[in-house]
Amino acid sequence: MLGIDVGAFCAAVILFLALPGPGTFMLLSSAGQGGFKGGAAATLGLILGDQVLLWLAVAGVAATLAAYPALFKALQVAGAAYLSWMGLKMLLARDGEEALPVRVSPGHYLRQGFFITLSNPKAIVFYMAFFPLFIDPARQQGVWTFAFMALLIAVITAVWCLALCAGANAVAAYVRAHRRLARALQRLAGLALLGFGLRLVR
Repeated sequence: MLGIDVGAFCAAVILFLALPGPGTFMLLSSAGQGGFKGGAAATLGLILGDQVLLWLAVAGVAATLAAYPALFKALQVAGAAYLSWMGLKMLLARDGEEALPVRVSPGHYLRQGFFITLSNPKAIVFYMAFFPLFIDPARQQGVWTFAFMALLIAVITAVWCLALCAGANAVAAYVRAHRRLARALQRLAGLALLGFGLRLVR
């Protein structure tokens, strides 16, 4: 569809969302303090921040694809190498290197969700490496392809985060009590990143 490997793309997005990180802890904290409405506001903030970063990345990827097809291929290979490096880093990370909980002030859930997302400029680089892996240059439909991918990310993020908000207290307690599970998820994501990298060098 639109030159996208939709199944693999959705699976990758879900896997990354499942990893406990600053955004997850901020979301749980917002839901704990402000109830479901607070968590929903924080979710909207996360999605808006994510959309800003991913469209900045799309501008670079789309321009490269349109003007320099060979360079786009090089970007795919470079992205594969970058994601593989991230995967190795996650696999080899020591215990205790996971993201720490984030404090959130009541009443500012959307704004803080937005700025916590924007505070990670490396996300632009990640998206520039991530998007090309799932696009077929021969079948892609330009801005419509990227818009569909952005929509998928927003919808999956909304469903995932709102589900977390609904069970915020139980989820937070479970994550705190099961550090091995968090490490297992991190290693699983690392293996997945390596797999995505190998897609382009097989």
